[in-house]
Amino acid sequence: MNTEQLNGKTETHLAEVFPGYLLHEQVVGPYRTLVDLAAESGFDLRLASGFRSFDRQLAIWNAKVSGDIPVIGDNGESLEMAKLTDFEKIRAILRWSALPGASRHHWGTDVDIWDAAAVSADYKLQLLPEEYLAGGVFFRLTQWLDDLISNKKSGFYRPYALDQGGVAPEPWHLSYRTVAERYERLMNRTQLRGVLEQTDIRLKKAILNNFDEVYDRYVCIGIESRS
Repeated sequence: MNTEQLNGKTETHLAEVFPGYLLHEQVVGPYRTLVDLAAESGFDLRLASGFRSFDRQLAIWNAKVSGDIPVIGDNGESLEMAKLTDFEKIRAILRWSALPGASRHHWGTDVDIWDAAAVSADYKLQLLPEEYLAGGVFFRLTQWLDDLISNKKSGFYRPYALDQGGVAPEPWHLSYRTVAERYERLMNRTQLRGVLEQTDIRLKKAILNNFDEVYDRYVCIGIESRS
């Protein structure tokens, strides 16, 4: 385990869980077990996202800043980014997307999941709360996961279960605790700032000028703050 794995700049810690999807080699087995458990209850559990590299996260970030990818508000509306200050733009993006170098998906321990059995083959997955809350197409999956997590049957938990004013709640986002915690202990604001200083990331000046608030509010959710 090293900082390249922490920041998503290597794939040495990964293995293929299904064709086209990578997870940490120690999470592949537990995730497949989760899929089998889900199938016993009538779910067709699918990965929307597993491992995501630093470069992929950077491309997503820069595309959202430039307007090539819409930035969504809490009610599912597309925000008018041109009307926001630079720091307001940063906070709007961080509500749903991690900073490059700080995404839990870099570790291969975290997954975004959905239930293919609940929707038609042409369904356009959005990964929005209304899909997973009461009345949503994946609400039964949410209830099943609630029970699984509360009984600690799988080793997975939701790192973004609650709204603490930073990252929005993500009922679809699961993390395999025992491996993820090892990466959490490596998280370090000085190391992450150094990575961003050397990165061609849009809004870099505003990120660095407000770095402590960004780190404490959006990176340390569910993680003990470390200097």
